Amino acid sequence: MQTQDYINIENQIGANIYKELDVVLTSGEGVWVYDVEGNRYFDCLSAYSALNQGHVHPRILNALIEQASRLTLTSRAFRNDQLAFFYEEITELTGYEMVLPMNSGAEAVETAIKLARKWAYEVKGVPKYQAEIITFQNNFHGRTTTIISFSTDPTYKDPFGPFTPGFITLQYGDIEAIERAINPNTAAVLIEPVQGEAGVLVPPAGYLSNIRELCDLNNILFMADEIQTGLGRTGKLFGLDHEEVRADIQIIGKALSGGFIPVSAVLADRPVMGLFKPGEHGSTFGGNPLSAAVAREALKVIVEEGLIDNAAIIGEYFQEHLAEIPSPYVKEVRGKGLLIGVELNQSARRFCEALKDKSILAKETHDNVIRFAPPLIVDKDTIDWAIPRIKDVLNL
Repeated sequence: MQTQDYINIENQIGANIYKELDVVLTSGEGVWVYDVEGNRYFDCLSAYSALNQGHVHPRILNALIEQASRLTLTSRAFRNDQLAFFYEEITELTGYEMVLPMNSGAEAVETAIKLARKWAYEVKGVPKYQAEIITFQNNFHGRTTTIISFSTDPTYKDPFGPFTPGFITLQYGDIEAIERAINPNTAAVLIEPVQGEAGVLVPPAGYLSNIRELCDLNNILFMADEIQTGLGRTGKLFGLDHEEVRADIQIIGKALSGGFIPVSAVLADRPVMGLFKPGEHGSTFGGNPLSAAVAREALKVIVEEGLIDNAAIIGEYFQEHLAEIPSPYVKEVRGKGLLIGVELNQSARRFCEALKDKSILAKETHDNVIRFAPPLIVDKDTIDWAIPRIKDVLNL
């Protein structure tokens, strides 16, 4: 079949909830992917940062195959031999005392919300069911009913009410708004260190550390959604590390499996995570031996192959070269590490379609921003190959 044949089948039978670029991919290796007609593309999206280690990383693939041939799922009714190793390795890497593995990023965010509420009632003394969590405009934390309740994007939210109460949504980057909103029922602040889906919005310097100070002063939990920014994407292990801030509850996912299977996790110290009791939360697939084995190797690849430092070095190089491109359409180039946004003065869709024709796959976000987020294994030669093509497109 040709590209259009695949597209026709999807359009006729699949639910119409995506606005894909019209390329049908069939294989990938490293930073490159190939379509059904044999064309090669530089992947500048990395499955929204799930592929920090690149496509089909051989070490993670081998871990997957080896574990899949032994044991894939036990449910949490029983223990498995991979989970304890995963617990030890991820807590040693991150410095947190406890971990709760889940599957999707949205599940991990839901888990963190439940944990923060339980802490509010049992530790802080907030009256039952009165806990409030501060969130931020243009956030993206997932698509469950509770999570969209504090979204400010009408497309994500408006058709799906009624909504879950207990959330206050403030302007991102405004520390005084947080000070005004805090009250005795405030349980937590939930924030992305860089807002990826909002258009790669980087907060003002000192903003995250100031939030940390407010949380400490007011006995509030700091919750960081690092599903996209974590595990090296911004040039640090976590996006919060740029301001030397430590979250009380750290949420990770995406690259935790290197793009092989859904794996996410919530990290916290014992006084918080220890509040969960048997039966209060769970997941059939969360913490299964296959995901644990894959996540263990995915973390080792990030550390042992120097992907965090590479993200910092190549990210700065890529961003500088993007900023140097003269274009009547570019308003701003911004980002951290290899999470870069090019904001345009018009819709970014036609530019992403043109980039595809130049063998570069990127995707618009927030309508007028092109997000560039290649795998963290990318090198300068590949960036040098891409920049002239991006320049041509930005001047169409």
